[in-house]
Amino acid sequence: MAVRKQIESTLSVKEPLKNKGLSVTDSRTKILQLFMQQKGALSHGDIEKKVGATFDRVTIYRTLQTFLDKGIIHAIPSADNAIRYALCQEECGPGHHHHQHIHFICSRCKQTFCLDDIVTPDLRLPKGYQSQEIDVLVKGICKQCSPTSKRA
Repeated sequence: MAVRKQIESTLSVKEPLKNKGLSVTDSRTKILQLFMQQKGALSHGDIEKKVGATFDRVTIYRTLQTFLDKGIIHAIPSADNAIRYALCQEECGPGHHHHQHIHFICSRCKQTFCLDDIVTPDLRLPKGYQSQEIDVLVKGICKQCSPTSKRA
């Protein structure tokens, strides 16, 4: 039974790669699997730690860049200039990210979360300005770290 679950898991990881027209490689499969298992966002360093010496920094960087370009993951900028990455929604495609949600950084555990249910507010820019992307970043205490959720 455990072997069957492992095969199903591997197949579900390969499908998004094939749907985006990508070759299924060990690095792409492993890194995408990390994103699929993660509740929050991952940094390049997080991925390096999780895959160990299996893949070098350049392979990880190129894989992340390919995933960004194909609309598999999106980048989340942070106040400390570190970039984290999270899985895209299905409507994202090559060169077109459609994320109308906010990102939340927990000041205790340092995890970054996509809050998909909270829509980014519409902004009216002055005449002559065109928005290309809106990033809303909220900092605070996540529900796992919150003292109120630990009492319940």
